Parts: sequence; C-alpha cells; structure tokens
Amino acid sequence: MARDREQPQWHGTTVVAVRRDGKLALASDGQVTVGDSVVKRTAQKVRRMSGDKVLAGYAGSAADALALFERLEKRLDEYSGNLPRACLELVKDWRTDRAMRRLEALLIVGDATDLLLVSGTGDLIRPDEDVLAIGSGGGYALSAARMLLRHTQLPADEIARHALLAAAEICVYTNDQVTLEVLE
Repeated sequence: MARDREQPQWHGTTVVAVRRDGKLALASDGQVTVGDSVVKRTAQKVRRMSGDKVLAGYAGSAADALALFERLEKRLDEYSGNLPRACLELVKDWRTDRAMRRLEALLIVGDATDLLLVSGTGDLIRPDEDVLAIGSGGGYALSAARMLLRHTQLPADEIARHALLAAAEICVYTNDQVTLEVLE
C-alpha cells in the first residue's frame, strides 16, 4: 500500500459563531493535529478584517484559509464592505479559478447583520438561527450553542466559549485553548 507515502492528515479545529442582542462572537480552539499527534495548541483561527467590521474563522488548511482571507479582504474592499456580495464573489472565484479550486478550508464570516458559511463547493449558507459551527468538533459546538441560545440568557461571547469547551470535552481534535473575537 502507498499509505505511508501519502501526506500526513491534518485534522482538527472547531469554530463556532453566535449572534445575540446585537453582538456577534466567533470562537475557535487552538489545536493543530497531524496524524495522531498534536503539533500546536495555540493556533489563531479567527480574525478581524475589513476595518474590524467583519469576523472570520476557518477550519481546514491554514495556508489555504489565509489565502481565502486575503481574497475576501479584496472583495470586501471592492464591494464597500458588503459581506454577502463579497462572499458570493469569493465563492464564484473559488469554484472557477483553477488554483483556488484546490484550496481546502471552510470559512465562517459575519458582520453586524450577516452570518455566513462559505465553502469551495459553492456553498454560501445563511443559517436559520444565529449560530454556525465548523470543523471536527463543529457538530458538538453547534448543538451546545443552540441549546444555550434557547435555554439561557447568556451573552453571545459566553455561549460561544461554553459551546467550544463542550466540543473540546468530546472531540479529540479540539482543545480548550479558546480564541474569542466579538463584534458589538
């Protein structure tokens, strides 16, 4: 078998976004895993962009995500900060550009009014509720965030933090080193 000649599998991350009471919180863990080894515990997977008016987080290849962030920034400038339009154009580029088609990442992006999931398969999804999660622990974080939104009065940042920590207790590719950004 050619298995040992393949590139090592990079796993893991969890990113969760929650909007409540006019605030958007985006949280991620810091773990980077290659195969069955943790190679970094404090990676930064969320960032501010477009003059601190947009939050973005990624799951997948860091280099690919950074390339996508750069293109998204350009599109945000081009469309005067209109996040849905900039993301639509990014998705079009991602689907049609030969080099970009190979990029392996998922993005969550949000601003004062919009929250979107962006993928290279052509997905541009606005969730039904004000919560999104991606990555290996995304399902766990999404469930926790939805329940906290429905059954508590916690602010968005606390919901995002607790949802991420819940995922870290279950998903071996998610740790408890939380990076949190908030837009008010």
